[in-house]
Parts: sequence; C-alpha cells; structure tokens
Amino acid sequence: MRRVAWSLSVVLALSWGATELSAQEGAVDGQWTTYGGDLGSTRYAALDQIDGDNFNELEVAWRFSAVNFGPAPDFNYQTTPLMVDGVLYATAGSRRDVVALDGATGELLWLYRIDEGERAGNAIRRMSGRGVGYWTDGAGDARIYVVTIGYQLVALDAGTGRPVPTFGVDGVVDLKQDNDQAIDLLSGEIGWNGAPTVARDVVIVGAAHRAGSAPPSRENVKGYIRGFDVRTGERRWIFHTIPTAGEYGRDTWLSDSAVYTGNTGVWTNMTVDPELGLAYLPVEIPTGDYYGGHRPGDNLFGESLVAVDVETGERRWHFQFVHHPIWDYDVPCPPILVDITVDGREIQAVAQPTKQGWVYVFDRLTGEPVWPIEERPVPAGTVPGEWYAPTQPFPTKPPPFERQGFPIDELIDFTPELKAEALEFVSQYRTGPVFTPPIAAGEDGLLGTLFVPNGANWPGGSYDPETGIMYVYSHTLTRSVGLVNPGPERSDMEYVNGRGRPLTVRGLPLLRPPWGRITAIDLNAGEIVWQVAHGDTPDRVRNHPALRGLDIPRTGRTGGAGGSSGGIGTLTTQTLVISGEGGTVTMPSGERGAMIRAYDKATGEELGAVPIPAAQTGSPMTYLLDGRQYLVLAVGAGTHPGELIAFALP
Repeated sequence: MRRVAWSLSVVLALSWGATELSAQEGAVDGQWTTYGGDLGSTRYAALDQIDGDNFNELEVAWRFSAVNFGPAPDFNYQTTPLMVDGVLYATAGSRRDVVALDGATGELLWLYRIDEGERAGNAIRRMSGRGVGYWTDGAGDARIYVVTIGYQLVALDAGTGRPVPTFGVDGVVDLKQDNDQAIDLLSGEIGWNGAPTVARDVVIVGAAHRAGSAPPSRENVKGYIRGFDVRTGERRWIFHTIPTAGEYGRDTWLSDSAVYTGNTGVWTNMTVDPELGLAYLPVEIPTGDYYGGHRPGDNLFGESLVAVDVETGERRWHFQFVHHPIWDYDVPCPPILVDITVDGREIQAVAQPTKQGWVYVFDRLTGEPVWPIEERPVPAGTVPGEWYAPTQPFPTKPPPFERQGFPIDELIDFTPELKAEALEFVSQYRTGPVFTPPIAAGEDGLLGTLFVPNGANWPGGSYDPETGIMYVYSHTLTRSVGLVNPGPERSDMEYVNGRGRPLTVRGLPLLRPPWGRITAIDLNAGEIVWQVAHGDTPDRVRNHPALRGLDIPRTGRTGGAGGSSGGIGTLTTQTLVISGEGGTVTMPSGERGAMIRAYDKATGEELGAVPIPAAQTGSPMTYLLDGRQYLVLAVGAGTHPGELIAFALP
C-alpha cells in the first residue's frame, strides 16, 4: 500500500459508465455563481465586451470599501464575489461579515454579522475570508453559505441576509461539534477561511490550522472534511484525512502515529464534478511542516488529491504528491476540471497545480495519470529521528512552471559583483534539486537547506475550455530550513524550523528575475506555450545604487498584499488573461499603486493595463449585467484598507 498511486473502483466505473458527461465550461449566462466561476474551478467566462482593444478605456464603475466592517481594517482582502441575478455576494472585513451588493452600483443591499465573542477572539484565520457558497432549489429558495471566523457554518436567505431558521440551530451549524474528535469550542486550533462548495444539495467545508513551521506540539486537531445537507445542516458525511483504525491508509502511519497527529486538512477551496458525483479534495501536510520524525510512514492522505463521492464522502481514488511530507508542499489550491485530447484520446481530466511547480493531470473518474508519473529515488536526510521516503513522484509532463529546489545557475547576475556575493551567501547553505531534505542547523557548518517553496498558491489557475490551455501565476520566493530543538518550554517536537535571516544580497533577491510570472500550459500537449513576467519592477530594484545605469527589463513581482507569499489569481475570458499585480510600486503620478493587466491569451502579449490603488488581494471575476460587462477584484495594501473595485467601459 505504501506506493499505491491511485485506486480504481470497478463498481464505480460500471455504475457511471453510461452517464452522459460534459466538461466544465466556465461561468454561464454572464453570471458568477461559484468561487471558481463554475464547480470545475476554471475561472473562465466567455465574455468579450472587454477586450484587448478597449481594456485601457476601463473606468471605475463603483467601489465598495470594507474598512468599517469589523473592529479593525483588513488590508489583505481576499474575497472573490459571486454574482447571481444582478446581486453580488461577498465576505467583508476582519469580522467576516457577509454583504449583498447591487451589481450595477455597488450599493449595499443587506449585511449579515454574527457576534461570536471569545470564540472569534481566539480564532485562527481572522480575516475576511475568500468567499461564500450559493444554492437554489430553482423554486424560490436561494441561500448563501459562509464559514465564520469561529468555525461555524451559516445559511442565509439570499434575498434578505437573514439566517435560515430550519438550517442547523437558527441557521448555524457548529463545525467544532460532530467532528469525530473532541474540540475545545473556545480555542483557536482549527478554522477555515475558504468558500463553501455546494453541489448535489451538499455543502462541503474544509479545515485549516495554525502555521506549522514551529508547532507547539506534535499533537493537533485533525482536519477532517465534511458534507452537510443544504436544507437542514445535517451532517451527510465525513472524510477522515488521517485514517482511523481499520480505514484505508491507516498502515501508512507507523508507530500508531495517526492517533495523535493532526492538521492534514483542506485549507483551500475544493472542486466538484456534479455529473460524475465526485468532489476533489486537495489535502495539506500533517503536523510539522519540516519535521516528521514523530509520524513515520508515508502519512496518507497528507499532501494528496482525494476524490470522494460528493453525496457520501466515500473515497474513490487518491494520489499522494509527496510521501511523508517535510517540505510544506501542502496542496494550495482547488484542482481544475478540464476536458482534453491527448494523442487523439479524449480525456475528462483534473489538473492540480502545486507548490512544487508541477501541474499533475489525472483522469478525473479513475485517477490514472494522463502522462506517466515516475517514482524516482530521492536522497535521504540526516536529521536524527526523521523518517525518509525513499522515492517521490515526478511528473513527466507538463514541465515545471516555476523553479524547483534551489538552482545555483539562476543566482542574481545583474553584475559580476552581485553574483559573486550571491555565491558566497549561498555557500552557507545546502542546496540541491527538488526534494532535497531539510537539515539541522549547524550540520557540516551550514545554516540550513535553501529551496524555492512556492509554485502555485491558494488562488490557483484559470482554464480556457476552448483551447485546453491553463494559466497560472507563480512567484519565486526563497526559504531556508535549519531545524533546531525548540526545548520543552516551546514545543514537544524534537525539531522545528529555526529563525532565519533575510535571504537577499544587498536587499535584492538571491535568484534572478522574473520574480513573478504567468505561465500558459497546453494541457492537450503537456507543454508550456508561453511565460511572461507579471508585475512591474519593484522600487527597491529600480532605485538600487548597484544597478544604476543598467537596463533592467520588467522583473515581475511577488504576489499578495505587501509582497506576501499568498500569490494572486488569474481570470480568463473570450480573448484575455487578466490579473492584477501583487504589492505596490511608485506610479507615474508619484502615488503608490499597482496595475491590473490584460494579456492576449494565445500569445502572452500585453494588451492593456489599468491602474489600481493597491495590490490585488482577491482573484478577479467578471459578469454581464443589463448588457454591460463588469470586472471586479479585491485590493488592499499595508496602508490601503481592503475594497472591491468594479471596472466597466464608459
């Protein structure tokens, strides 16, 4: 079982073999009814009123500020609104209120707020949240679903914003209960800021935990995934991401480590194929991002894509991307459902972008890889007490869209002096290809292991069902892992990641640009079509004294508010790929700001750019209302509280 890559249910194939199937084809009828545009997370809308010829003519149609929603402003406003029948639904503010806005004017139609008291005050993921879920029976009952900061699922009447009294208890389901484990209702060890996924009358909810680079204990709450009845709130199913006794995968947890290990939730959003009746769960790492000596074995379903029956939660197949995870390569974003043609064979597939910089592509019914994924030997590490998997899976196609491991040949080289300094700096660390293991600080006189930790992140990618091309933003960060013993007063872990130092040369990144990029990947051929540097050159580079007189092309920028590691998302339309920039620069006006850019989706040529007052923090969406196309995105920065901005043509 240690090297099972997928599990095919013959009964499943026979029972669904005669089902008429179709691809996920993006948002329809000019609306945007799920977080990803459709349940397949394509983030695609076949709208063309806004195109490359007029993109620069876009004007602000309306703005909605979230500054007064919550006790303090949220500067990293990550929501993606829904648009249904002319109304936008979104989360807002640091209290995670839910708002309904007029799609033409941005006028506030209703507001929902819950006072969770100490429960919210102790919570993790205390931010506005990434969105809401929507459901209707088609006969007048329409609902909005949100997970609160205190980890409760609320059902709201879409027309009024009032809790639905027949759902749970007065509209609320306590997610810390009925979870097959004991959870302190006032503690903050588990929460979620994703958008509920609604399909086949089931609301699916994930789980997130505190950052795991230096956990206080090897024990933690387990991130089980659950489905709830959309009408009543009754729990329909639970999937144990850490198998319980007798369940499939339990034997991949040696020394009975499944008993106390936690995390292994789905902290990002999820994808559903409603026709196949499958939900796709991108599962994160178990407790301990960089050390797992306390959890020997492959640790299913850590860092795996798991397909479950959307109505029962039964596992249909899975694939583990990292055996015994110790690199924090937790699966960060929803997989995308794609219909592709490979060597003349039509395949209903699911494509999962990852932090490793690979897109893994599978038959979405069976879990069989579309192209071979090879188990290759990887080096064992030397950290005392650690357990190392002898092999890891390497996709043969598509090629990586981001740097992997730590490529010495791509050190910063604007000048010979800077490259020499970079080489000297890097000599203090262990480097190598992807899956080079972490080391203990001080081993062989080195400070730690250097690697590039992020390919894709939580916004994921977008997909054009007309061409089979995926678009994904990634940015080149560097991270060092030097494990230290924390001492019993800090943690019962044997090792946690120590405090590092800035990984820069004179304030410049260690690796040469581009530092932010958008990559177009043809999933029919398994090849990269184009890559472009996304994001203007940062001020610290343009004004750096060591670079005076040099012609520095656009470098791209890291994504997220203030250059954080969160990443930014893309939107694909009939002709364009659209994405805002992460971080801010000094604009021609002298003010701080960023741009939202439009690229020709076939070639990557930039066709337009419109100023925005702060970094893109939530993935863009688009809709058509009364014959007018709108483009909406959330922005924010360290001095600019979060807001939604809607653009349209004059």
